Amino acid sequence: MITEMCGCMYPIIQGAFAGFGKSDIAAPVSEAGGFGIITAHALGNAQKLRTDIKKGKMLTDKPFGVNFTILPGIFPEDYYDKMVEVVIDEGLETVFTSAYKAKKIGDRVHEAGLNWIHKVATMKHAVAAQKHGADAVVIVGLEGTGFKNPLQNTTMINMVMANRLLKIPFIAAGGIGDARGFLAALAMGAQAVYIGTGFMATKECPISEEVKQRLVEQSSFDPELYPKLYHYQLKESMCGSMTVGVINKTITVQEFIGNIIENAEKNVRDWGFIGDIFSTY
Repeated sequence: MITEMCGCMYPIIQGAFAGFGKSDIAAPVSEAGGFGIITAHALGNAQKLRTDIKKGKMLTDKPFGVNFTILPGIFPEDYYDKMVEVVIDEGLETVFTSAYKAKKIGDRVHEAGLNWIHKVATMKHAVAAQKHGADAVVIVGLEGTGFKNPLQNTTMINMVMANRLLKIPFIAAGGIGDARGFLAALAMGAQAVYIGTGFMATKECPISEEVKQRLVEQSSFDPELYPKLYHYQLKESMCGSMTVGVINKTITVQEFIGNIIENAEKNVRDWGFIGDIFSTY
């Protein structure tokens, strides 16, 4: 179970944010019962990463993790090595990697007794991550924002096929931001959801109010949004994912996670399920 692996109450994981993924957002997510992630290269170097991890520990006593976005040729060879040692030394238990093959980091993480979860954009790379020893994978659907792959599929198809092709736990990402999306992902076999845009619209997220308001006002039917996500035009201009369709206002992280869990439980009861456990595994 992802919640057991990460040590969080709810199977809701905060996405890794390239420029602002620091403890300012990671700690509130973990404190609210989800699992927050600090993005290593958002800090710049190992010492700043250590400082931010320590800050996160002051903000919450709940577990949080660190993500390493692998960008070959961008950073010196020992860049990731130093960062990983900081995470190990600071006693965190879960490391996320993304963007490119991360077996070297995964092996070091496992050697130190930590969990390794790799984020991918295609099923081919999910299978490869499993082969390389990842404990779990995040699979991002075409509905999500960020890096795009020409062979990327939709979140629904990813989940359906992951059940057939993977033996390790998998986490759904891409266009998820409310209770129904959360439940749908679990019903399709995901053990957790990975949310980026939804957390960007929270009060704690360290981005401008102008950007947050744009997320609130944008529609998933916006003709300008469609080509960016589905026709791979994100290089020209970054944007929110299809999750914008369920964002109505800027709220706290606690409210955001609380709304998902409360409405999910209500939906399950309305559908006729009874008892304390709703299991799709």
